Amino acid sequence: MANLVIVRHGESQANRDNIFTGWTDVPLTDKGIQQGVAVGKELEQLGIQFSDVNTSYMSRAIKTADIILEEIDQLYIPVHKTWRLNERHYGALSGRNKDEVKAEVGAEQLHRWRRGYTEFPPELKERQHDRRYDRLGIKMPLSESLEMTQERLLPFWEDQVAPRLLDGKDQLIVAHGSSLRALIKYLDNISDDEIDKVEVPNGKPIWYQFDEHLNVIKKTFITMDGE
Repeated sequence: MANLVIVRHGESQANRDNIFTGWTDVPLTDKGIQQGVAVGKELEQLGIQFSDVNTSYMSRAIKTADIILEEIDQLYIPVHKTWRLNERHYGALSGRNKDEVKAEVGAEQLHRWRRGYTEFPPELKERQHDRRYDRLGIKMPLSESLEMTQERLLPFWEDQVAPRLLDGKDQLIVAHGSSLRALIKYLDNISDDEIDKVEVPNGKPIWYQFDEHLNVIKKTFITMDGE
């Protein structure tokens, strides 16, 4: 049996301020740092010895992963960083306040952009450039739907994470709300119409246990003491 724990990063400044972030790099808040510490203390109680941690190219996820590893005394394990675990790109909504966008387009349209599977927010007029992606030869998206996020995430799952799990190597993934929703959709076989009901809060681990064929045999929502 293999274990996978997935965690959304701790609260970022954009989360606190209700801002669309996407591929924009923003730091954790003090609350976000404490959420990472709390996740680490909870995982320490589970006693899982991870073989690897997988995270995105965004500092809010990387730092959360580091905090968790320090708490569970596993800073020595390999850390695999990939753009494929990045948050979805919110296009022209990036940097905008969610309430202001809601007032402009209405709650229904905003919900489809944020929680739907195939709809994507308005595209940027010009493609952005960032050294971390330019060096990989990757063109930054103009906007992404959840479906597009899943399409670029699954190759990393299939080529990197799944083989390790099949070898019995427990894995930790620290990523983002949308990239984790895309993974959950795949693991739980959730329909396109039902994925809008799935929410992944900051700093709330989800523990998957798999059989030798990588079928999910148990899924546990880990809550902190007192919650």
